[in-house]
Amino acid sequence: QVQLVESGGGKVQPGGSLRLSCAASGLTLSRYTIAWFRQAPGKEREALAAMSITGPSTTRFYADSVKDRFSISRDNAENTVYLQMNNLEPEDTAVYYCASPEGVLFGTLWSESSRYGNWGQGTQVIVSS
Repeated sequence: QVQLVESGGGKVQPGGSLRLSCAASGLTLSRYTIAWFRQAPGKEREALAAMSITGPSTTRFYADSVKDRFSISRDNAENTVYLQMNNLEPEDTAVYYCASPEGVLFGTLWSESSRYGNWGQGTQVIVSS
């Protein structure tokens, strides 16, 4: 059973940075996808970034809206995936979730939230002065 636990959210001033963590268990470590989504009040869930692992190969995906400011990475030893967020804006205020599907996703499929069956509980990010 896959379990995902996010942490690292909080309040930050505009222009600041945060690093979110997603501690994962139950994944097949040689073959998986983990993605980051967010949802702001009154808005639809938005795909931000994903990482697909197949053996020694790692493929990263980013939404155009965040690709210049956010980056996804992993620590194999800690079974943790990170989302580094830089130059944060008030519009980045949302609950951030990590998620994992059954199997591995590539191409444009990574951004479709309906393909993800495993979700963390979310971590709140507030960008405000």
